[in-house]
Amino acid sequence: MATAPLPPPAAPVPMTPTLPWHWRLREALSSYLPLLLMGLLALATWWLVNNTPGAPAGNAQAPVRHDPDYTMQGFTLQRFGSDGRLTVQLQGDQLRHFPDTDTLEVDTVRIQAFSTDGSLTNATARRALSNADASEVQLLGGARIERSGGPSGAPPLQFEGEFLHAFLRTEQLRSHLPVVLRQGGSEIRAGGMEYSHLDQQATFKPPVRARFAPAAGGARR
Repeated sequence: MATAPLPPPAAPVPMTPTLPWHWRLREALSSYLPLLLMGLLALATWWLVNNTPGAPAGNAQAPVRHDPDYTMQGFTLQRFGSDGRLTVQLQGDQLRHFPDTDTLEVDTVRIQAFSTDGSLTNATARRALSNADASEVQLLGGARIERSGGPSGAPPLQFEGEFLHAFLRTEQLRSHLPVVLRQGGSEIRAGGMEYSHLDQQATFKPPVRARFAPAAGGARR
């Protein structure tokens, strides 16, 4: 009886050696290192975008300061009407123009205003604030306004006070401080006043004290 030869014994399977833990950690870090670098780069880019100041707007303008852009010494300014007639003359020791409000500030001001009826108004004060065309003037400190009677021949009308607000175009005068009004021998003292020359009307604020020139007898108060 024939016997078959036995197969050769199988070759032993080689065993993979187990690496130490620090070697395995190094291999893992080597595999994920590019991914970690990309994450760090993305994080740095996000931080720069959120912390870099933006560019200023192209049309942004710095706020205008209340500083004069020009001054004049010993000046005279004149304003003329459409018919070429002189309407207002403004003089002073020093003038300062403020561009943010387009106003004039004048020291030791002297104003002459000419009305259509031929009357002349003279105004003086230690200081004045005026709009650009001198049609609205605030007189501050020792303010005095005198208006001639014009063709009617009436006595001049005088106003005095520490503050007088004159509207030369509409011929109005206001004050929230005490004023004195004089004409001829009459005098009115009041705590404030509103006066319209075109309407020939005046409103006085208390306290009011008046002294009128005698018509046929003694003075009336």
